[in-house]
Amino acid sequence: MPNLSRFFLLPLLALAGACSDPNALGDPTVANVVDTVTLGALEGTAISTPSGFQIGAGAVRTDQTVDFEFAYNVRKLPDQSYQRVLVPRAALGISTSSADPGLQRRQESFEDITRAPSNGYVTDSAVPIDVGERYLVRSRVVCTSLGVPLYGKLQILSFQDSTVTLQVLADRNCGFKDLVPGLPDK
Repeated sequence: MPNLSRFFLLPLLALAGACSDPNALGDPTVANVVDTVTLGALEGTAISTPSGFQIGAGAVRTDQTVDFEFAYNVRKLPDQSYQRVLVPRAALGISTSSADPGLQRRQESFEDITRAPSNGYVTDSAVPIDVGERYLVRSRVVCTSLGVPLYGKLQILSFQDSTVTLQVLADRNCGFKDLVPGLPDK
């Protein structure tokens, strides 16, 4: 009988140890890297031009998927001038039942943005952008096992006609918020 009790006791102890830290994450598997992405405007560019950005994939075509965090557009203002904007999904009428993707303007340099907060993102309106500005990006909930989004950062590098070129770093590890190159710690 003592051997039988050990058989039941060991799994219970292992389970208790795993549940003792609700914030415990598995090991990260994808290194964070800095990349460059170019997006074309939603309006006025060929439909085959990627206009959306997805943290897990980079530039995506908005005619092929709604699984993106934001889209880029150039909109004409009443005074006939133009404004370049990043448009979160909810501002396009694509809402989710959980946290909507969003953007958060930052003052720090791209390199000095090292960790993403959970809240404070613009999710429901277009965000005007200019060269040199930096933003945090929160995805929709893509890590369904944990119920959390992914995070990234970007800097506006340049505009060319109806396109924008971004420097981006995306943390593609579920539950992690570190925004520095390499495998994240947290």
